[in-house]
Amino acid sequence: MNITKKQEGKTCIFEIQGRLDTSTAPKLHDELLPAFDEAGKIVLDFAGLVYVSSAGLRVLLMTQKAAKSKSVPVELHNVSPDIMEVFEMTGFSNILTIT
Repeated sequence: MNITKKQEGKTCIFEIQGRLDTSTAPKLHDELLPAFDEAGKIVLDFAGLVYVSSAGLRVLLMTQKAAKSKSVPVELHNVSPDIMEVFEMTGFSNILTIT
């Protein structure tokens, strides 16, 4: 998995490519959490994401909890139909902001 971080004003954008699984989820977690201290908004661009495992879902859940506690909105952009299906089957489509 590759993560590219960009800053556009107060918005922190993470472009995520590859697989979000057991071996890569900790890397995303470690890069996302510090962003809550500096960003007014966080965008996760999933255009290059091809797979999400349960470990990846756990990181997204922890991200959503951090977003609520820090009052920093998080949006997921460019979610593929396959990954959207995973979000819908697991109920994550109801708790994540997907645009």
